[in-house]
Parts: sequence; structure tokens; C-alpha cells
Amino acid sequence: MAEAAAAAAAATRVFLEVRRQLQSALLILGEPKEAGLPMDISVTPSSLQVKTSEGCTEIWLPAEVRLIPSSCRGLQYLPGDGLHLRLQARAGVSTKLISVFNQNSQAQDCCTFYCQSCGEVIIRDRKLLRVLPLPSDNWGSLVGEWCCHPDPFANKPLHPQENDCFIGDSFFLVNLRSDLWQPRPELAPVVTHRLSSENHFKLKPKANTKVICKRCKVMLGETMSSETIKFYMTEIVIQPSERNFSIIPRSQFVQSIFAQCLVELSSARSTFRFSIQGHDGKVYILLWLLNSDSLVIESLGSSKNIKKFSLLENISKADSSSALNAVKVLYQPCIKSRNEELASSWGSDISVHSLTLPSATCLEMLLILSRNNATLPPSLRYMNSFQQRKLFLQHIEQNANLKAGGK
Repeated sequence: MAEAAAAAAAATRVFLEVRRQLQSALLILGEPKEAGLPMDISVTPSSLQVKTSEGCTEIWLPAEVRLIPSSCRGLQYLPGDGLHLRLQARAGVSTKLISVFNQNSQAQDCCTFYCQSCGEVIIRDRKLLRVLPLPSDNWGSLVGEWCCHPDPFANKPLHPQENDCFIGDSFFLVNLRSDLWQPRPELAPVVTHRLSSENHFKLKPKANTKVICKRCKVMLGETMSSETIKFYMTEIVIQPSERNFSIIPRSQFVQSIFAQCLVELSSARSTFRFSIQGHDGKVYILLWLLNSDSLVIESLGSSKNIKKFSLLENISKADSSSALNAVKVLYQPCIKSRNEELASSWGSDISVHSLTLPSATCLEMLLILSRNNATLPPSLRYMNSFQQRKLFLQHIEQNANLKAGGK
């Protein structure tokens, strides 16, 4: 027990953020425990070493990250935070993402739709012949600028055909084939419909009704018509039918899909401010995307063993020696009447893009952001009135998984 206490006392927190485009890095060495000063810091291209009177912490960088020790500058000490310094760095991690907006590789394959939370089969062996992105929400108002004759699409919603999957900002539109859906008498005049691989409630033509997973009762989407369902990306996993489904930790999956949506939308539409609202129409989060080119590495060192970098949130099975691709965001919560004036201002701003998710998922995302922000060094948790977050990128199945960092 005494040895363990000594090791904990000697541990020095190391936080490293590398900007790929700027080829620069911010290194923060956590404030040492009592009697931990002075500190002897050694920086090499491939490792960091911190010596105090209590012990030594040595950390090896991932192979894709290399520092330039001679470029160290801006050394300063912030009480409660630790030592800060900047230096040049090179990061060779690939920036290519597998987009949830471009899944044409799935076309021609038989796919199975699963509930992400519990793994229940929602649609089995659906052959997708076309996987197409939907236009922006205001596409109808722009048709007049392109057509010299009356709008040919007036009052014609874009609904998928039998073997189509249309992809929106945060959802999939799928056609329900009548031969797969066996009507079943309704038990009560409810507005929700339960889905499973075996039994389905008869769909009513009423739009915007909830679609609930039969097994875990999670909201998966909404019915848009008697033949079309909107499945939210954060609730559904689509995989080739021959592949075995494996449960991905909920927090990890939600962060990945959410952050990737932000990256895709910022790139495609040059928008960097987002209003995250629930299916109930309420605004839950105001979010500002700062950058998407960061690599973030963090370690809690030990005096007895050489430690590799661990994940900021150790919930994945990824190699802990790898750096995490990160998206940096600022956000403001809008629950319990907070930031009402700011939310109203953003709501009337055409440069702010609105993303809709199930209300429960919005609350999940808020908790994830709050928790992960607490893992950042104190000086990085706030910027003006906004709270800062980092969203971390990892590969999960066919999607690029990004994880949201803390409050």
C-alpha cells in the first residue's frame, strides 16, 4: 500500500494537443503533488520524461507523432494547472474519414439494421440499390432560382423507394416494404409503433410518430408516412448482413456519430455554429466548432513503470499508444431555461445550422460533454462564456468514431 501511494504521489499528468495543420503542439504537465518541485523535464522527438524528487514519469509518444525539442517556447506556470509550453510537432495520422453521408459502398449489399443500444434487429437483409444524400433543408425554396418553369417538385416530398436509403444531416430515410411488415392489432390508441425483427405494429399514416425498439424501448426514429421511416444515426447501426453485430459502448458511439456530423456539415456547408434540438422541438445545446485537425494524447504517469498514453476516456479497446484525432468545440447548455436569449438569437441566424436528435440523446450528449470537459486541464475548460469540449476520433466498424470531450 505504501508503494502504491508513493507511485500515485509521483504520477505527473501529461496532456499533449497536436494541431496537424499548424504543425504545433501544446504540452501541459500537471501540477505536481507537494514536494514534487523542482521538476526536470526532458523532451525527445519520441518521448517525454518528467523527474521530481518523488520519482520519474517516462512516456513514449505514438509512432505517428514526433516532437521537435529545439522549438520549445512560451514556458509558463499556471497555478492549479501546471507547466505550459509550446513546440513544433509532426503528426502523420491519416485525416481521411469514412463518412456516414457517403455509404455507397453499402449499395448492392444486403444490410441489416440494428438498434444500437441493445442489438435488436430492426430490418433484416435489406438490399440497398441506392444510398443517396438528401439535399439541404431549404432545397425547395431554391428550386425557383434554378428552374425557368413551374416547380416540378412542388408538394412532392423526397421519399425513398423500396431499395433506397436516403441520408440526411442526422438521419436515414428508409422505405418499409409491405411484405416485411405484418399488421398487428393495436392495443391502445397510441402514437408510437414498436419495431422488432419478428413483430411490428401496424403503421398509421400519421407523420412524426415515434418508432420504439421493442426490446429496450429506446426511440429509434419517427414515421414520416405510411411507407417511410426516419431512423436517427445515433440510434441505428447498419451493417452487411454477413457481419456479426457487436455492441459498441453507447457513449463512444454517440460521440463518434455526433462529432462526425459536425465535421461533415462544416465541410459541406461552411457552417460552424449548430443548434442541437430534440424531436420535441426544444433546443438543448448551442455548439461552436473550432477545429477538426487536433490529435490529443493524455497520460497519468507512474514512477515505477514506463507508461504509454491512455485514452482520455478509457472505454474503447483501441491501442492506448495511439493518439486520438480530435474535434474541438465550444458549447452552451440550454436546459432549465438557461441561455434562452442566446438560443433565440442563434435561432434567427441563418448561419446557424439546426440538428435534430431524439430528446433523450440530446441529454446524453450534454452529459457526455460535461463529463469529458472535466478531464481537460482547468485552463482549457472555458473560453469566454462558452465551455470547451474536445471530440475524439476513433474507427468503429464502417464509421469514423468521434468522442466528445468534457466539461
